[in-house]
Amino acid sequence: MEPYLRYFVQHLTVERSLSRNTVKAYAGDLLALEDFLTDAGAASWRQCDREKLLDFLDFLRDRGMETSSIARHLTAARMFFRYLTMEKLIPADPTVLMDSPKLWRILPDYLSVDEVDALLAVFPARGEALDIRNRAILHLLYASGLRVSELTSLKVADVDFENLLLRVHGKGSKERIVPAAPQVMKQLHNYLTGARIELTEAIPLSPYLFVSRRGRKLDRERIWAIIKSAALQAGIEKNIHPHTLRHSFASHLLANGADLRAIQEMLGHADIGTTELYTHVDRGRIAAIHHKFHPRG
Repeated sequence: MEPYLRYFVQHLTVERSLSRNTVKAYAGDLLALEDFLTDAGAASWRQCDREKLLDFLDFLRDRGMETSSIARHLTAARMFFRYLTMEKLIPADPTVLMDSPKLWRILPDYLSVDEVDALLAVFPARGEALDIRNRAILHLLYASGLRVSELTSLKVADVDFENLLLRVHGKGSKERIVPAAPQVMKQLHNYLTGARIELTEAIPLSPYLFVSRRGRKLDRERIWAIIKSAALQAGIEKNIHPHTLRHSFASHLLANGADLRAIQEMLGHADIGTTELYTHVDRGRIAAIHHKFHPRG
């Protein structure tokens, strides 16, 4: 990344005469954004667009961050990109059309069941090793609601085929057990017994479940690209990113009557309030029940 953040800190300190604590808080928020963008494969601040900023705010919310803190991160980003645009360091301000998240109660985007079916059907069950791997990745993300960081750190030893379970290492090194449907285990078995053996020829002792063409651990950027490519091939026009499948997992569970506490545990949310964001999916069902059964419905 360019040293623009350092320029901005000097601007806040010298030209705007903000207090040291305020400058430190904004700098910390922007460093978190820089780390997120780097993990997502961005090499320049010019590559930060509205979509990536929304993904970042989504990431903060998923970590259980308070609404007011997320709003502060957005404020810092707005000030920073306004400054970069004013100084002609970037061509356009990606925050121009972004509303404040009220203080971040924007509902998470999710896919319909038909859209998920189309996405999961993109990569064939038989064929090239990478297709088989990508199919297993999509099935696992949707069926178990994993974060991308959790998916990339999964090891072969974390898959319990006998009990249909996954040992997942989440935020703060917290470990949780997540159920995996038989269909997902079938995809993983297909991948492990064929495609993965081919992909790990150069590094046969790699412990990681999902590996690259050269047998190395997959990174967040590659998972991002796989999902974007699949969405394009499936004809899905929504803004698809790795968390979309996690949101879809939670929304579909809730819509079919799953307990909110159980969903919280499967997602690894520290705060039930974060999980409650998914209750929006029940609104249509509740309205339908009211119309059907209430005398004045």
